[in-house]
Amino acid sequence: MKRDTQQVPFGYESLVEQRKGTLVFYDSFEHITDQELQVAAKAAVDLQFTKLVLYPLHEETVRRMSKEPVLSFHKREDRLHEWKREQGRSYITVEGLEGKRKKYTPIDSALRHISDVYPSPYFLYLTPEMANQFASFSSFEEWIVKLRLLLSAAPTRVHPRLEKYRHRWNVVGDVDSGS
Repeated sequence: MKRDTQQVPFGYESLVEQRKGTLVFYDSFEHITDQELQVAAKAAVDLQFTKLVLYPLHEETVRRMSKEPVLSFHKREDRLHEWKREQGRSYITVEGLEGKRKKYTPIDSALRHISDVYPSPYFLYLTPEMANQFASFSSFEEWIVKLRLLLSAAPTRVHPRLEKYRHRWNVVGDVDSGS
C-alpha cells in the first residue's frame, strides 16, 4: 500500500471549512420583494451557509396550500433567476424541482429532495404565514427535528405546534452570526 506524505511548515493548521449547511427559502415568491430577498441573502452570509436555495412553489402547490391566485411558475422563477444574476453571487441557487414536476408537490417531497441534493444541516427560511402553514401539516413534527426554521419576521399568531417547538426556530433579527 502506497502512502502519500505531505510536508507542511511547523505550526501549520489545516483550514477548517467555515461555511456549512443550506438555507432554503421556501415560498411562492408572489409577494416577496427584492428587499426581502436581500435580507435572506444577507442572513445566509451572516450565518455562514454554504448555499441559499430559493425554492419557488408551483401554482398547484400554492393553490392547495393557500387558495390565493399566483403568477405562473415560470414567471416567478424567471424573476428569481434575474435577481440572482443581478446579485452575482455563486452561493445562491434557484431550485426548479416544482417546474419539472408541473404539479402539486407536497412539502415532504420537497424536503426529501433538498436533503438528497444539498449539504446539511438544513434551515428553512419562511415567512410567518408559511411557517404557520407548515406547522399545520401532519408531517411537521417529523421534519422539525431534522431541520430548523428561520422566520423572516416575528409571527403575530403562532400555530400550537410551532409554539411547542419554539426552541427549533428563530426570527432573522434575533439570530447573531456567532451561533
